[in-house]
This record gives sequence, C-alpha cells and structure tokens, in this order.
Amino acid sequence: MRGQPSYVHGASDVPLLSATIGQQLDETAARWPDRPALIVPPQDVRWTWAALRARVDRLAAGLLTLGLKRGDRIGIWSLNRAEWVLTQFAAAKAGLVLVSINPAYRLSELEFALNAVGCRALVTATAFRTSDYLGMLTALAPELATCAPGALSAARLPHLRSVIQIGGPPAPGTIPFEAVSDRGGDAERAALRECEADLQFDDPINIQFTSGTTGQPKGVTLTHHNILNNGYFVGRAMRLTPEDRICIPVPLYHCFGMVMGNLAAVTHGCAMVYPGEGFDPLATLRTVEAEACTALYGVPTMFIAQLDHPDFARFDFGSLRTGIMAGAPCPIEVMRRVQQVMNMRDITIAYGMTETSPVSFQSSVDDPLERRVTTVGRVQAHIEVKIVDAQTRVLPRGEPGELCTRGYSVMTGYWNEPEKTAEVLDAAGWMHTGDLAVLDAEGYCKIVGRIKDLVIRGGENLYPREIEEYLFRHPSIQEAQVFGVADSKYGEELCAWIRLRDGAVLTADDVRAFCQGQIAHQKIPRYIEFVDAFPMTVTGKVQKFLMRAAVEERLGLKRAETA
Repeated sequence: MRGQPSYVHGASDVPLLSATIGQQLDETAARWPDRPALIVPPQDVRWTWAALRARVDRLAAGLLTLGLKRGDRIGIWSLNRAEWVLTQFAAAKAGLVLVSINPAYRLSELEFALNAVGCRALVTATAFRTSDYLGMLTALAPELATCAPGALSAARLPHLRSVIQIGGPPAPGTIPFEAVSDRGGDAERAALRECEADLQFDDPINIQFTSGTTGQPKGVTLTHHNILNNGYFVGRAMRLTPEDRICIPVPLYHCFGMVMGNLAAVTHGCAMVYPGEGFDPLATLRTVEAEACTALYGVPTMFIAQLDHPDFARFDFGSLRTGIMAGAPCPIEVMRRVQQVMNMRDITIAYGMTETSPVSFQSSVDDPLERRVTTVGRVQAHIEVKIVDAQTRVLPRGEPGELCTRGYSVMTGYWNEPEKTAEVLDAAGWMHTGDLAVLDAEGYCKIVGRIKDLVIRGGENLYPREIEEYLFRHPSIQEAQVFGVADSKYGEELCAWIRLRDGAVLTADDVRAFCQGQIAHQKIPRYIEFVDAFPMTVTGKVQKFLMRAAVEERLGLKRAETA
C-alpha cells in the first residue's frame, strides 16, 4: 500500500492580508504613530512610523513630477540606507514597480537589468568603498553629462529618463534624492491619493532578478499580495510585536531584507534597524547591543563572522530573542552557538526562493533544536507543497524528489518571458523549484540537493550558465564550464574549467582581469583550470558532478558539517 503522500498544506485560521503595501503602511502609522519604525545609526536616522509615512508620501508625490505613471519601473541600485526603504514604500504608493538591482552588479549586468524591464527612473548610490556607481552609470550613459535632469536620452539605456542620486556631490544630469520630495505640489498629492485608491493588491510591485542555469537573469515579478503576506507570516513565525526591533544586516535588494525584514516590520509595527550599508560583523554586534535589538537576520557566514570576531565577548546580547538564519545550509554547531551565546533561543530557519516571495518553509520558535538544525521547518500558512518524481507524480513521505510550491506566494511570472515562466510554473499553478527535498511524517522538510546547477556561495545564489555566457565573450576561450566546489567558509565556491581556442595562451589572472569590473566579484571563479576536454555522457551532456569531485579530491576541499 502506498504510504502517506508528500503533500502538505499550511491550513490556518489567520486570514491573508488584503491590503496593498501603501495601505499597510498607512494602517501601521495610524496604529503606532509614535513607535520607532526606522533606525539607521550611520545616517543618524530615527523615525517613527508617523514620520516615515510622511516622508514616504512626500517622496511618492515627488516621483509623479518626473512623469512616472502607474506600472512604470523604477530601479534602485544601492546598499542598505534609509533612502532604500523610502523608495520601496513610495514606489508602492505611487503604483510603480520597484526593480531591485544588486549593488554588486557591474556594467554588463546593470545594462541588461535596466533594459530588460524598461526602467524609466533609477535611484542610485554615488559610491561605496571601491564601487563607483555614478561612474559606472556614466560609462553606460555618457549623455548624462549634458542632459537636463529628468530628460536623459541614452543610446545604450533607451528607456531611462531620470537618475536620482543618493548622497555625494551633485552630478550632472541627476536629481538629488532629497530634492525629489520637494517637487510634489497639490496636484501631485491629489494624483497620488487617486492612484492609491485605485491600486489593487494583485498589481505587480517588485521585480527581482534571478536566473536559472541557462541564459540571462530573469525578472521575477511579485505583487503586493505576494510579498506583503510573506513578510507578515514570516513575522508571525517569530512572534513579532511592536516591541521588537529587527537588526537587518542582510541586503535590501534581496527578499531577505526587503520582505522578511521591512515587510515583516510594517505588518507587525516593529522597528527596522540597519547597522550599515554593507555587512560588517563589528558594526552589527555594536548595533544589536546599542539599539537593544530583539531579532537578528543573517546567512550562516554572517553569524560565523560575528561569533568569530575578536571583540565578540565584550558585547551584551541580553536583548536578543529571535531572528532568521537562511540562504544556505546552517552548520549545526553554528546554530547551537547562536542560541547559546547570542541568546537567540527563538531563532528560526527559513527556506524559499525569490519566485515564491520568498519563504515556503520556516521553523517555529517551539520546534526542538534538533528540528531546527536538521530541517527547514514546516510549510508556511496558506501555502501548498508537494514532492514529485521526474514524471511529476507525488512521492510517498520520506522519498526525495523535486519540491513544488503553490499558493499566494508564487510569482506572477518572469517579466515579459512567458516561455521561461512556463518552464517552471505549470498549468495547475505549481512552481517547480528545482530543489530536491524530503518531507517526513510530521511535515518537516529537509533540502537534500538541487536539480539545477545553482551554486550557493555564502547564501547568495550564483548561476553557472550566466558566468559561462560572459566567459564565452573572451576571444581566446573556446568553451567554459562553471560549477560549485565545497568550501569550509562559504559552503561553495566557484570553479571554472576552460578550454582555449587553438594556439591561444591565457592565464587564470588574465581570466580574472577580464571579469573584473564587468561582473560582480562573487561571480568571478575562485578556481580556474585549463583543460583539453570535459567529461561527457554518451548523449553529449557535460558531467559537472565528475568535475566537482575531481577538483575537491585534488585540492582537498571540504564543506562545514551542515544540517
């Protein structure tokens, strides 16, 4: 007799939210006007919910003066700053689709992202550390130097009209971020009210770039309903209240920061705390103590960096209670240390993907430690999951297969790519994740592998084909295969096997130099080897698992013990 099927449904008597993101902000500001909403110590920002809402409304009205209309795309290319969350909420109120652009993107990636979804406006940082954002943008659009602000017409960025600059000395052709809020008048405020009244929670509101194992990155299109509800139920799993303060060192361009962080906060009335623009373990530790944070987010490598910091012992973690570790398998000992020495007794593990808003599974604060370190918890409320074989038949519990998800959290599709959407989203509404998983008798899920070639380095998804496509541009490279190998720090690192054209001479440093400044630094393979051939199947498919095994054995590479 066939066993219990690998199907779970997050039945819940807690209804889904039916608000737009702007309506939720208004409701939160009305309920808790004087409670802290946003704390950014490096910017000396301490805003209540009422103050945040007022700033958001002014910015939203100002954006309308740029000729932006409901449904237009507005990109944001910045690290974690107050301007990011202002743009996130203002775009939602104005009915604009916020396009989250990875701050690690370089020229070719930025150009592709802006053009793929037709961004009409871009909010950009000026610079951070070694990243010259305005310099890169000007390289793509030299017309900025001579155009009037808001009237850009660039050959390589044909859709982009307005560049809004965060910080730094004013640059030609750009509009200072602060100035946008001053532009809106009575007409724009009236238009904003009219727009807000007409918005629907199923309207698209966010595009995040991700990629399969083939082709260019794809624009995952998410609605108010998708991400607002996911943030809400993620927060419920941690039992957030208006008394909580979430320390968010994870990036806002990713769902981890903007959904699990910002939208969990707005749906529960708790404070968002940004310790810095980019992750810094000491700044995070200092902020947790100074701001009495009750929750802390991070991928395992972030927690490891904090635990191993030489000044760790001098900080007081008495305020901490909960948080989320996600993005990569959690080393068992790291989870134990976080609970014991960081006081995060109610820390949860979360699993998902951008296409599902992102969280599908999350552990509970009541789950025993063994469950929290060996599984990703149980299915989230109002979400269905099944585990299927290659013929998409539901498997019995305990058997590994592909994890498929259905429910409010599933994306509407990849922006303007119906064929790519149909490859992962079937006619019955199931999102095929490409991840291999097992469900046990109690509904706990364990991720056991990946069907796709996805590499997860330090919690960030890297897609080999995208990197291969870039390497193919080099005139000396005949063929390249990129794959992940074990790494004790990041979980995985990238390795590239390269076959050169006849007579070509190239070194590993030459390859890295070719990538520098064009693709994000984490996409540049750590290991580069030159080969004459790749291991192949009889049907001509490359066997990357053999390549991985060979490199790991030869170099003695091992990953940390994981759940």
